[in-house]
Amino acid sequence: MTATAISYADERIQDHVLAELEWDPRVRSTQIGVAVKDGVVTLTGCVDSYVKKLAAERAARRMRGVRAVVNDIQVHLPIFAQRTDADIAAEACGALARHALVPADRIRVTVSGGVITLDGEVTWEFEKRAAEGAVRRLVGVRGVVNNIRVRPPVGPSPEQLTHQIHDALVRNAETDAQQVSVEVQGDKVILRGAVRSWAEREEAERVVWSTPGVTTVENHITVAS
Repeated sequence: MTATAISYADERIQDHVLAELEWDPRVRSTQIGVAVKDGVVTLTGCVDSYVKKLAAERAARRMRGVRAVVNDIQVHLPIFAQRTDADIAAEACGALARHALVPADRIRVTVSGGVITLDGEVTWEFEKRAAEGAVRRLVGVRGVVNNIRVRPPVGPSPEQLTHQIHDALVRNAETDAQQVSVEVQGDKVILRGAVRSWAEREEAERVVWSTPGVTTVENHITVAS
């Protein structure tokens, strides 16, 4: 991207993302390309593990002004890390069974081309995230698709849910509750508003997912430049 094709704000974000990638010991900025358009960061290049791909994405999301991240980084595993799908599936099942926060008996594992797909139903969002976290660092993994559904047994009324979420956002030091609006439709929560960083946007969503009875979150919060 040339200097004439990128705005000053996007150029500043690009510089910050490149500096953060260079700072993060898990990734090497020389392997990763960074393009920015209207606050949307696109990452390209290749790394030798799925964990490094995720680390690069998180590094980009930490930067102020980033509105979204498109992660097109390819995972090219070294020979010693290449494993059969059967081996990866067996180790993934074992990792889920050993994780204290994961109801492994309610989760199904499928592996194709080194990409793990998780299916099933859990009661809490943290169980869904814990399941993904348990398998994404396994040797030989090229990606993870998390199709696990959150199905709480009993949920509060929409009015109770709205009140609980608002109170939780107010208590949280990392979110500005005044900048976030909450709409509840049954067990689905829709978030809107504008916050200062992608991290604050994600934290607001995490707070909502921690509320009993929530099965779906639509996060329409924007990041102010």
